[in-house]
Amino acid sequence: MRYRSLALAAVGLLAIAGCATSPEADQAALAQRVLVGMPKQTLLSCAGVPTRQTSVDNVEYYTYSSDSLQTRMGPSYWGGFGGGPWHRGYWGGADWGSTEVSARNCNATFTLKNGVVQQLVYGSSTDSPAGRLSQCYAIVQNCLPLVPQQSSAAGGVGSRAR
Repeated sequence: MRYRSLALAAVGLLAIAGCATSPEADQAALAQRVLVGMPKQTLLSCAGVPTRQTSVDNVEYYTYSSDSLQTRMGPSYWGGFGGGPWHRGYWGGADWGSTEVSARNCNATFTLKNGVVQQLVYGSSTDSPAGRLSQCYAIVQNCLPLVPQQSSAAGGVGSRAR
């Protein structure tokens, strides 16, 4: 019975850890709400020229793309008997071991009607939600400071009064 409780607690902690996000991911998620209502001219000035754009039935779609490769090198320790740290295989040396490479991408599509942002949708093949949103932040980061009536309660960017 005690082990069952510990197992349930461990599963709960893993679930909470899986939901952890970065400040960039939080800001990208916030952008999906606070950028609604932004005029087209302001969007183009802060996000730049879209990667793709199309219009259907007086509705415009602007898609912006952001890609990055991230590498992380981890230490690898080795050792042996005799000698000194100057020769591989002897006691007390270290070198760089495995390299971890991860790719992140985001496509942010803004839907505009009558020259005003109606919706912002993110798409990505990045595995983790936090990683996906963190990459999307690269697209919207210059637009967030332009949102009126920002609140410091949300890390410098808040919801707009409507």
